[in-house]
Amino acid sequence: MLATLIKSRDVLTTVSENATLQDALDIFNNSNFRAIPILDESGQLFRGAIYKMHIYRHQVDGGDMNLPVTTYMRNMTKFVGVEATFFEMFFTLRDLPFISVLDKDNHFMGIMTHSRMMKLMSDSWQTDDGRYTLTLVTDGERGSLEKAAKIITRYTQISSSMTLNPDNNPRTVRILFTLPDSVNEGMLSKIIKVLSRKGFHLESLEDLSKSNYL
Repeated sequence: MLATLIKSRDVLTTVSENATLQDALDIFNNSNFRAIPILDESGQLFRGAIYKMHIYRHQVDGGDMNLPVTTYMRNMTKFVGVEATFFEMFFTLRDLPFISVLDKDNHFMGIMTHSRMMKLMSDSWQTDDGRYTLTLVTDGERGSLEKAAKIITRYTQISSSMTLNPDNNPRTVRILFTLPDSVNEGMLSKIIKVLSRKGFHLESLEDLSKSNYL
């Protein structure tokens, strides 16, 4: 999956480990990049990343702009292999603008950006045919997800689902179901009533057709 999501090195702007801070600054001044991958002299191996803010601070402090970019190199270990799992990729990326992706020979293939990951998450939750998103609070009983899904699928298919545990409490796990646009208000009302009778508390209901997120 990862190979289809990365931004290929062929279309990326990178800098060599021998480039200067001024070289990198020139790139930043003519782009909207927050960070740029640093490769070795061969252009094959990932060394790290250089961030715009570090160069700006160095310049403001009157630092030597002819120093190599490796002076402020960061994220040297922030990379994943092309066969990485979704969770490995997600938790490595987390708060970074991008992570580098390496092939089986540890050669630099490209990057996975934070914005691409967020779009992937958004697309998987709010699908093109989604109409309503229900957030249910469970009591932590085993099989709650399956039980709620069976109730809903008596009436309609499920466009997507997700579980969240923001309170880190197994007794207040949230289950989010996105239902397709074929669901009308009458059907929705029936689904909610049955879920309520079966012990599921409806925490929130969003009509995606009226949402500003899509």
